[in-house]
Amino acid sequence: MTDLKAVEQALNNYIRPLTFPVAIKMLKSEDEIPEKTRRPFQQMKKKVAICQGIGMARKLGWTVAMGKEDMQCALGAAPFGFFKNIDYFNEGNMAAGMFTASKEMGKSEEDLVDRFEYGAYSHLLVAPLNRAAFEPDVLMMYGNPAQIMRLIHGALYNEGGAIHSSSTGRLGCAAIITVMKNDKCRFLVPGNGDRVFGMAQDYEMSFLIPKSKVDGLVEGLATTHKGGVRYPITSFYNFEPTFPPTYQEQMKIWQDEGEI
Repeated sequence: MTDLKAVEQALNNYIRPLTFPVAIKMLKSEDEIPEKTRRPFQQMKKKVAICQGIGMARKLGWTVAMGKEDMQCALGAAPFGFFKNIDYFNEGNMAAGMFTASKEMGKSEEDLVDRFEYGAYSHLLVAPLNRAAFEPDVLMMYGNPAQIMRLIHGALYNEGGAIHSSSTGRLGCAAIITVMKNDKCRFLVPGNGDRVFGMAQDYEMSFLIPKSKVDGLVEGLATTHKGGVRYPITSFYNFEPTFPPTYQEQMKIWQDEGEI
């Protein structure tokens, strides 16, 4: 993968995000946590949601590691494999009544969620790209729909096809698992929890890039930018506008008097 600071520079040049793009890595052991990493429960004395920790990285510039001791959101923690017994989650109980009409309907949603095996990873590590002292599994950034469109352009330049996504309006953090398992980029409508606890704004979407696709996406952004597809979106000015009759009357007066 290209140097992360160079990737960040490219994203700043071609996308201009309002918050820091972040690097995400799943750790197999606590020993892998870098120095000067925020540990929510140890240092803040608070348990958090995964989207909340990602928000700390992308808005505050912190490096954050979250393991089972940091988990307050059972919905997000369940598919990441931090806890063994997730039968209650699998049965649809956490969706029923709030998001679905029944446990059965809730189960139909939870069955779609990718998940890691229990104990496969100990922590999720997230940091802004320019502070990530580790090789990430996934890059993630937030932006408005036009910025996400440009990331789609970049991702498809060398591959063609389409970027696919799906959403239940909840459990958006599990998209990290999907991207790692499928090794494909993905865009996302942030879920309700990400808006409440991660502070995702109404105008924001997110985009996730597996590490194998980063260099190709950056190349695609640069090449499509050179070809004229850019952000901010270019405007077309080669037209003659039409104005109200009173404006036109003044122009006619000048024309009748020979000034035009």
